[in-house]
Amino acid sequence: MRTLRGVPASTGVARGPWVRLATVALPAGGRIAADQAEAEIVRLDEARAAAAAELENLAADLSAAGADEGEIFDAQAAMAMDPSLSDAAADAIRGGNDAIGAVRLAAGAVAAQLRALDNELLAARATDVLDVAERIVARLAGIERSVALDRPSIVVAEDIPPSLAAGLPRDRLLGLALESGSSTSHAAILARAFGIPAVVAVGGLLGAAAALDGGAGSELVVDGDSGEVVFDPDAEASVRLEGRRAAAASAAERALAEADLPAVTRDGLEVTLLANIGTPAEAERAVALGARGVGLFRTEFLFVERSSPPSEDEQAAANRAVVEAFAPGPVTIRLLDVGGDKPIPYLPIPPEANPFLGVRALRLAPDRPELFVTQLRAAMRAAAPPPAGAPPVGRVKVMAPMVADASDVAVLLRLSETARRSLADERVAHGEVDLGVMLEIPSAVLVAGTFLRELRFASLGTNDLLQYTLAADRGNAALERYRDPLHPAMLRLIASAAADAATCGVELSVCGEMGGDPAAALALVGLGVHVLSMADSSLAPVRRAIRAVDAGTLREAAQAALGDVSAAQVRARFEALLPG
Repeated sequence: MRTLRGVPASTGVARGPWVRLATVALPAGGRIAADQAEAEIVRLDEARAAAAAELENLAADLSAAGADEGEIFDAQAAMAMDPSLSDAAADAIRGGNDAIGAVRLAAGAVAAQLRALDNELLAARATDVLDVAERIVARLAGIERSVALDRPSIVVAEDIPPSLAAGLPRDRLLGLALESGSSTSHAAILARAFGIPAVVAVGGLLGAAAALDGGAGSELVVDGDSGEVVFDPDAEASVRLEGRRAAAASAAERALAEADLPAVTRDGLEVTLLANIGTPAEAERAVALGARGVGLFRTEFLFVERSSPPSEDEQAAANRAVVEAFAPGPVTIRLLDVGGDKPIPYLPIPPEANPFLGVRALRLAPDRPELFVTQLRAAMRAAAPPPAGAPPVGRVKVMAPMVADASDVAVLLRLSETARRSLADERVAHGEVDLGVMLEIPSAVLVAGTFLRELRFASLGTNDLLQYTLAADRGNAALERYRDPLHPAMLRLIASAAADAATCGVELSVCGEMGGDPAAALALVGLGVHVLSMADSSLAPVRRAIRAVDAGTLREAAQAALGDVSAAQVRARFEALLPG
């Protein structure tokens, strides 16, 4: 038996035979003479067009099967035809490389830039760029890439490009174990969409696989909840892992069975549980698990992996898809949050020494107001009343991130008025949206009373609020002890925000990871926050925790916690209230 650990990427436990993913080797690039360059560029353009067509067909097949993940391959098709990739490859061809070598050089440069970013979502897209390049190479070489499983198996690999992951036979794919990758890679996204347990970033995985060589009778267990990967478990481990598998299956069934239950305390206080989502494709699962709406719809997915910004129509369609999926529940659309740590080709932002404290999000508005006006117009169009006889849509809310004070709120209000007037002047169908802000900068929390009356809601972005409050970079593993949001300083800021929101008659919610932590959720309710948004996997345990306690007990515990000396002390206080 050999046990390895990685990063959980898709929930569930899979056990069975395993196979190391083997794909057809593609040829290396070579050199060409100068007089061959233009013909080679033509050959490259033809291969790019063919690859894009393949990807569009793959997207259409997935969409026809009811899988919204077809959007992934539509994006890849756009990457194949991206002029910036084409221009870089053409330059490499004129420098003496053949088309195969040139497209790999161009894609490798882009992938290296993405991997260097301090942003997991964008860095994970490096795999997509390389995948697109290899698909183009395959077309240039006249080779079909495919993956076959002759029996139900767990796939072991360094990583799986998304187009290959989509092509794996789902009826024979038990699970995924990858040595690299991340929980935000498209392979992980597809695994979650298909309900396949997956673990990524498993150190030593391929070495262990090579030593065993997939021998007859060799088994693998992938625990997508704990991140554990076990080759040939012994009897004791088998019992333990089978118990986990059964527990995971039972928890999933229970979560679905309880999805319609209200999150109400024993003494009658109802808490609204919403979902954080990153794409429209995530809506179906969140609704099934009982989300009453969306507390955070991240719009960045529309802006990355392309050479020009998305059109207003694209944005309106994505917004409307989410609004309709959650109707009549509310949907909160967050305005674009990019900056020096999330560069986008068509948004030239000078490098900054500390981009987390730099020109980002709404701070881009003075130079690029059209980005935000277009987003606001798209949100207002998504809020348009439905046709007669169609189900009504819920509240559409728009919030601005990285707001520091009342001056930033004034910018949001001006942009919104510009968007509203332009739609009215053009007689474009639209509806009213509720405007709000993320409270993720301590200054905004401390002076919230000076601007909340201008808004309809505010949402605590506890991830950044924690790092700014404790001066602890959220990506620095050496600062793990500062990463618990139940720090008394955080509780005091949240209590201040709740008091100001109540005074101003404004709804206050939480959309950071804190809301999905059952113990922290109880603390938030005790502090007066009654709208919590979280990853859909957290909905069931948070709902269960709320239904097991009295609101009065939570208020008493929260007041006591304000005087505690450490996050550990606060956590112990609220974990004692969790159901057994």
